[in-house]
Amino acid sequence: MKLLQSKHVIPAISFIIAGCTILVLSGILSPVRAADAEKPNIVLIYTDDLGYGDVSCNGATKVQTPNIDRLAAEGLNFTDAHCAAATCTPSRYAMLTGEYAWRMKGTGILPGDAKMAIAPGRTTIPSMLKNAGYTTGVVGKWHLGLGDGSKPIDWNAEVKPGPREIGFDYSFLVPATGDRVPCVYLENYRVVDLDPSDPIQVSYGKKIGDDPTGREHPELLKMKFSHGHDCTIVNGISRIGYMSGGNSARWVDEDMADVLSHKAVTFIDENREKPFFLYFSTHDIHVPRVPNSRFVGKSGCGTRGDAIVQLDWCVGQVLDKLDELGLKDNTLVIFSSDNGPVYDDGYEDGAVEDRNGHDAAGPLRGGKYSRFEGGTRVPMLVRWPGKVEPKTTSDALFSQVDLLASLASLVDEKLDEEAGPDSFDTLDVLLGKSDSGREYLVEQGNGLSLRMGEWKYMPETKGAKINKNTATELGPEGSLFNLKDDIGEKENLIDQQPEIAKKMDGVLKKIQEDGRSR
Repeated sequence: MKLLQSKHVIPAISFIIAGCTILVLSGILSPVRAADAEKPNIVLIYTDDLGYGDVSCNGATKVQTPNIDRLAAEGLNFTDAHCAAATCTPSRYAMLTGEYAWRMKGTGILPGDAKMAIAPGRTTIPSMLKNAGYTTGVVGKWHLGLGDGSKPIDWNAEVKPGPREIGFDYSFLVPATGDRVPCVYLENYRVVDLDPSDPIQVSYGKKIGDDPTGREHPELLKMKFSHGHDCTIVNGISRIGYMSGGNSARWVDEDMADVLSHKAVTFIDENREKPFFLYFSTHDIHVPRVPNSRFVGKSGCGTRGDAIVQLDWCVGQVLDKLDELGLKDNTLVIFSSDNGPVYDDGYEDGAVEDRNGHDAAGPLRGGKYSRFEGGTRVPMLVRWPGKVEPKTTSDALFSQVDLLASLASLVDEKLDEEAGPDSFDTLDVLLGKSDSGREYLVEQGNGLSLRMGEWKYMPETKGAKINKNTATELGPEGSLFNLKDDIGEKENLIDQQPEIAKKMDGVLKKIQEDGRSR
């Protein structure tokens, strides 16, 4: 590399659960605004596949995360915060647009050559902040598609539409994920370091080019695949999909954290004189887990643990840069994950065998792909010195889908009628000024589930099973749990409390049928 409120209001819904009246509100919390004061910088650090129990501030003892813990010590730690889905693409879509991804076709886990999942011109967090005078940038994993789908992506020309068309001034991307081709970086519209005489071709159907595949030449692999990842070999690792050409542009997995962190801190450095929004989307700890040699063996919990240590270093790079530039006090930092944890997700990297007692989901059941709490209840930390009390904890029910409306409230931007159809202004909750979290939220895993207060309801879903490949439980059919008494979702109360399940089923159906919840 050469680089080093809306008019639409849902009526209040009330019903009786276990002798108590539960009121589902559509009201807006009274926020703490940055009205006439200097607008804060906003840094959203969004990790991949990080479980609630993967960080030491949430109880991990085998793996240490001092920089993430620093955010907890200097800010607010949420115990019941949720991404919108138990997989990456729908979580990212919902977080950026304020709309549950299950409402929109084309927001499932995307291949590396998929078209843009977010329509150009749509209101998003970056476009809203850009309107408010912010310089906006995204660095890291994208996985939201590129191009308009009218023809195959030409990776040798300008690749657009892309992040710029939904509000980002600058982008430096892993186009999809590390385990999918093309294995190149994309800066703004162009592949970085591409040699025009060695053009890139990508296919997710038939094999192209002469590059060896993991299926045909397993002897060339430095990391064996366990399932699915048996196509083109890049850097000794076989991927999903086929790729030829672009050899000078191909990334080295062991250097990815360094490259992305460098670009993130450079963006901060270059935009320090004016309000900026940085969406730093780390690739760790997604597969393939290939940490830099300086992190190998540092966790004592195998490759997955070492990747967590590397992730923590990335967080430290951003925090240190904010300190260095004197921006700490005027920067809102939000740290979270796109879904819960997974061990074997396609490669034989010892994630299960070498974990040394580390429990990625902590007290929660399930993980990535799952409707159980471990699928969407993720670490979430918020720091803003002087505005967010240090060393505080919030048990409020929070959803990342609310970030759009909450940040709009912060910077005094009014959302138009159609924007963020599921995003509520919960700014006071985000900043620890209120513990009145969401009355309800929908979780998306292998089907939908509903959270209301202490209750968690999963409607019947055909084909529910245990996924042995990913070592996460996908969920039973028809379940009701009281999370106050049973955070591990071990005792299904649906037969004992059929009326609660029936009422919650009605609420879930209404949310689905209305097409919006704001």
